[in-house]
Amino acid sequence: MTPEQHLDALLQLPKLYTPHVSPDGQWVAWTWYGIGPAADVYVAPTDGSAPPFHLSNSDENTVLVAWTPDSSAVLVQQDKSGNERVQLFRIELDRPTVMEPLTEEDPSFFLRGGQLHPNGRWLIYGANVDPQSGAAIEPTIIYRQNLESGERLPLAHPTRGNYVMPMLNHQGTHVLYNRNERNPSGEQLWLVGIDGQDDREIVNAGDDRKVSGSWFPDGERVVCVAETETHRKLGVWDRASGELRWWLDDPSVNIEDAFVPHSSDKMVLLEAHGAKTHASLLDLQSGVGISLPDLPGSLTPLQPVGHNAWIGVYRSATQPTDIVRFSLDEMHPESFMSLTRVWERTTLRPEDLAPAEDFRWQSVDGMEIQGWLYRAPGQSKGTILHVHGGPTAHDEDAFNAEVQFYVSQGFNVLKPNYRGSTGFSLAYQEAIKQDGWGGREQDDIRTGAEALIAAGIAERGKIGVTGTSYGGYSSWCQITHSPPDIIAAAAPVCGMTDLVVDYETTRPDLRPYSEEMLGGRPDQVPERYRARSPIHFVQNIQGALLIVQGLRDPNVTPQNVSEVARALQDAGVEYQLLTFDDEGHGIRRPHNQRTMYARLAAFFAEAFANNDEAKGEGQEQE
Repeated sequence: MTPEQHLDALLQLPKLYTPHVSPDGQWVAWTWYGIGPAADVYVAPTDGSAPPFHLSNSDENTVLVAWTPDSSAVLVQQDKSGNERVQLFRIELDRPTVMEPLTEEDPSFFLRGGQLHPNGRWLIYGANVDPQSGAAIEPTIIYRQNLESGERLPLAHPTRGNYVMPMLNHQGTHVLYNRNERNPSGEQLWLVGIDGQDDREIVNAGDDRKVSGSWFPDGERVVCVAETETHRKLGVWDRASGELRWWLDDPSVNIEDAFVPHSSDKMVLLEAHGAKTHASLLDLQSGVGISLPDLPGSLTPLQPVGHNAWIGVYRSATQPTDIVRFSLDEMHPESFMSLTRVWERTTLRPEDLAPAEDFRWQSVDGMEIQGWLYRAPGQSKGTILHVHGGPTAHDEDAFNAEVQFYVSQGFNVLKPNYRGSTGFSLAYQEAIKQDGWGGREQDDIRTGAEALIAAGIAERGKIGVTGTSYGGYSSWCQITHSPPDIIAAAAPVCGMTDLVVDYETTRPDLRPYSEEMLGGRPDQVPERYRARSPIHFVQNIQGALLIVQGLRDPNVTPQNVSEVARALQDAGVEYQLLTFDDEGHGIRRPHNQRTMYARLAAFFAEAFANNDEAKGEGQEQE
């Protein structure tokens, strides 16, 4: 199989996002990137009696948002070439690919969420649009839109920008949402009536601590996950009494999420240890938990669909993300029923994919750092550090077509979970704030490369780095601050270069995140924004550089590239540039991924080969 054929086979394994089981448990829908020219929504019966089928079929990315309360239709969102200014649509199960528009096309503002009220007439969402003028504003307001008249009624008025995803209870009486006016590092849980009355804070764990919540199916209680000084605790808030009762407050339990599915007498509790997800089912009456067994990869339960039968998401490095039906009586992957039938879409088999190895090392201050190592067969051409975005996220033992392609082309790949990553502990996640972006988390990445050299897995002068978003920023940090014998090449994808420019041009809901991570606004801590901006250190670059950018990106805008291009030219630093007119934050379309992955593999191979030649010439001169 040629490299082109192998890449095509990998890209035929689609990326799965936003899985949702219908309220009646009869259907499961999800978003697939990689089947057509853009993302589309698919659906399949939960009993596995039929293969999945298209609900959408579009040239623009179409992403699942929610089911309607009666399980007869789904709400989806669609933007224009990744600009994230979405329009909401309704698609009926019995009329697939027919998209009924619910909101305006290509709005000037950003719309978040989207749920249909049980009366079928009202649509609930968040949007940073002024209710009087219709102009885009900084805060995200909670709206109830009348689908018959088009009138938007503001239900709640947060006063500053934040990523707000309102949640309507199943009964349609109240909306749950989060606010962050007190401190950029904190989020409080709020509740407002469907008529816009009684808007109030219900759970506050501290001005600088975060609380998340989701509804019980009864619409009366809320699952709460709140930060403490050392860990997250789990509680239940009761709307009738106003009482908040903490169920689980144990520093040894690293809670990542918790929710109660429809038609369930159990709460799903998700813990994370060592970047692996572990699921438990808590009985709602007794609080007693059933811990699901450890499996290769991870299994996340979504919703029960019968006696001991559940729908869940299963994934590993050698198992593309799949939606499966499984029984609590037979908890082994061989017994899982694939509802997506993902393996029917490729000629590849699990044995054709590289497994993820748990690799650990110590950073500059002695902190243990974990990453996932993928080894090339035979003698490697070099090593690529593939850095995740966020930074509040983590890499799992999960299939990644880009990584698998690099491995197939002879590269070892390390995906480091630097400090600031989720998946370990709250203290580990918060540790990035001690320095702010561009601090010791960048040492964690660099020392990962040094640990690979010490282990004989990587070779000096033959290590490169790439990643998207914060991974792109980290790529810039590495190439501007590391010697070329450690980082010989960098390919930042949609990465921040000037943190002031990024703050001023990004989406308004992301600015509080920059303030949280850097300790304030640019006018409050200007020296930190400057010191942590790679644009001011491009004169240090000695390795090869390839910049990748989506030109419709509203998150890390193209201005980051135009500004750094001028700085590179002024410093006399050579670079390559790869841009995509029809992409936003991240390169998602299959035809563009095919171009980018092949280009990056060739770029790293050439950079490492040039270093080999330079080393050989140096030895001859000696």
